[in-house]
Amino acid sequence: MASFPFFQVDAFASQPLQGNPCAVVLDADPLTSDQMQAIAREQNLSETAFILHSDIADVRARYFTPAEEIPLAGHPTIASIHTLIEANRVALTGERTRISLELKAGIVPVDVLSAEEPPREIVMTQLKPEFLSTVPHDKAASVFGLSTEDLVPGKPVQVVSTGTPQLMVPVREQECLRKIQVDVDALTKLRHKFLFFSVHLFAQIDSGTFARHFASPPDVFEDPFTGSATGGMGAYLWYHGLIDVPDFIASQGTWMQRPGRARVRVLGPRNDISAVQVGGEAVTVIVGTLHVP
Repeated sequence: MASFPFFQVDAFASQPLQGNPCAVVLDADPLTSDQMQAIAREQNLSETAFILHSDIADVRARYFTPAEEIPLAGHPTIASIHTLIEANRVALTGERTRISLELKAGIVPVDVLSAEEPPREIVMTQLKPEFLSTVPHDKAASVFGLSTEDLVPGKPVQVVSTGTPQLMVPVREQECLRKIQVDVDALTKLRHKFLFFSVHLFAQIDSGTFARHFASPPDVFEDPFTGSATGGMGAYLWYHGLIDVPDFIASQGTWMQRPGRARVRVLGPRNDISAVQVGGEAVTVIVGTLHVP
């Protein structure tokens, strides 16, 4: 029986039991992909992160949902870097410490804005966004029990990837999000046809954005806070001219009783976005040992 340091961290939260929980397993190099997948099923969280040695970056991580490995994710990145700091695997140097993180999608820089006491803000710079296939408004609306009038007129429902492809669905107002009723079979078919991982529906509000995020079972059906999709949403809003300045606050999870928030900054002009930065805090909830046969 092998043993591994294990943490559960709430990401995009400044208090325990808020934001999005992530399991983080340290020293995971001996684990096989099948073992990692089995551990992720056991945790049954949106994602489980496995921290490994890297030859090309400061550290490497692999992220698994209960169903599959994904190339990039936001809240596991925030949770992983937070855990490395808590476990004294990373030393903070001055007001800002940059850590290079090797993911399946590529190497991403992560900045820790130091504070004497946690929670500290951790900022990941996601990859250059790709604007991919578009979905007809009526097809997208029907999957979520909405009408085409609920969607923002004149703007596409589009797959955007900053490392993981996700479908961006802008709605006219926050109340449209409250009446969502998901047709799971239709969502699965739409996902396979248009080649995205999950769906981010969002509305603009006074302080920034409010969103809900859905995936097909056996993955966690609704995500409390989704960092990668928040980056894709920021790129979408800036690229399609829906925001006047490329900085805003993203909120998610309030109706799930797990409120989370992130600071978003889109880098570059509208027609040539270079990257998106998504920053948030994290808190440790569980520390223990994971035993694997």
